[in-house]
Amino acid sequence: MKKIIFLFIFLSSVILSRSQSITGNWEGTLTVQATELPLIFHIKKDSTDKLTATFDSPKQQAYNLPCSDVMITGDSVILIMKMINGKYAGLLSADKKMLNGNWSQGGASFPLIMKKTSDVATAKEIKRPQTPKPPFNYHTEDVSYSDADGSIQFGGTFTRPLDKVLKKYPAVLLITGSGRQDRDETIFDHKAFAVIADHLTKQGIAVLRVDDRGVGKTTGDFSTSTSADFAKDVEAGIDYLKTLPNVDIANIGLIGHSEGGMIAPMVSSKRKDIKFIVLLAGPGVPIIDLMEKQSVDVMTATGIPKDQSDQYKPLYKNLMLAVMNEHDTAIALKKATAVFTDWQKKTSKEVVQKITNVTNEKSQANFIADFVNGIKSPWFSYFIKFNPADYLSKNHCAVLALNGEKDIQVDAKQNLAAIKSNLPKITNATIREMPGLNHLFQHCKACSVQEYAELEETFAPEVLEIMAQWIKTVTK
Repeated sequence: MKKIIFLFIFLSSVILSRSQSITGNWEGTLTVQATELPLIFHIKKDSTDKLTATFDSPKQQAYNLPCSDVMITGDSVILIMKMINGKYAGLLSADKKMLNGNWSQGGASFPLIMKKTSDVATAKEIKRPQTPKPPFNYHTEDVSYSDADGSIQFGGTFTRPLDKVLKKYPAVLLITGSGRQDRDETIFDHKAFAVIADHLTKQGIAVLRVDDRGVGKTTGDFSTSTSADFAKDVEAGIDYLKTLPNVDIANIGLIGHSEGGMIAPMVSSKRKDIKFIVLLAGPGVPIIDLMEKQSVDVMTATGIPKDQSDQYKPLYKNLMLAVMNEHDTAIALKKATAVFTDWQKKTSKEVVQKITNVTNEKSQANFIADFVNGIKSPWFSYFIKFNPADYLSKNHCAVLALNGEKDIQVDAKQNLAAIKSNLPKITNATIREMPGLNHLFQHCKACSVQEYAELEETFAPEVLEIMAQWIKTVTK
């Protein structure tokens, strides 16, 4: 759900034979529909000698964007950001000062030449005033535990109020949204889960936040995992909380953001030891319907007129319905081509080009191939077929569902109404649409995905307070 579909890219950590040539600042200009977008990559090595990087798009006021994967074979460089299904493939020049390649995303492909401007990576300083800094006036410790069969080792941070005598506190486990997330759910240097944990702990609530599979101190393979696997990880966290002497096991709850707000009911519907769940921008409608609206709303936020972006709706849903249950890739490509061709006949050339960047047979083939390949991962195959009603209807605990009015990724009205209607009538439920807030619960202006990085605020104070007071009420 945190899927960003326009122009934010890549890189993380892989040991590379050419890494010394790659480190530094790289600058280039991407031309999209006559719009020039300067790009800057800051690539460096971390303390373990692995490559890390951040990315700037100055024209969009987006700086220090986190990157995910980098692969280098010989002079071939492939840079990926899975959360937006984007890829850059380039060839390193003989003098190691230029990458000549293409950026592809959502079926479109654009030439992109990156020139090395410095051997030392220097990134713009960005302000995140809400990020908690020590010393803390509460107890905090790094913890580790394993799942029931010992196959995954989890690393996290547990915080609890300070008390001179041993005391048991209500406790919450935080559940991250889509994509590989660390325990702080760090997005564009915003550490929302650290901010939430800090506030709740100061209010007398213990908090456990955990690295996702394959991230930080947690083992496991994220790429082969689904939301069902992540739900099992949450259960391991609950079991761990119940072993801690400072946790009131009668008052354990879950706070899930975005996809985490989908996973929380998956767990609470089957476990009687969950007292409450908080859904932050959690889905209420079938995911295929959510993604259909999200794709159009995010497209509109990039500046494409709504009457044009709305024409993408039937293409997206019909493509998805045609291929999401097809295991044979060749057949899926054939079905998708038929759907696209039929839509193209009914749509003006101007709109086709503007919202898909398809101008000829080659670009059409690329669009279809990228679409089909993008939904073949185990995670997305499970995700797109998911219906939250299957679990919300079986929920037994108290529910607080909050969503930002300006959220263009999980529409507030569409999903809050569905959550309310899908919960059992006897549920102690509080459902609120928060004015002026986006998907990350920031007060926004443009309220686009690109603005997430530009805003200094990490998490709206009023939402922190609503959560804290509600949890204290339901755990009395």
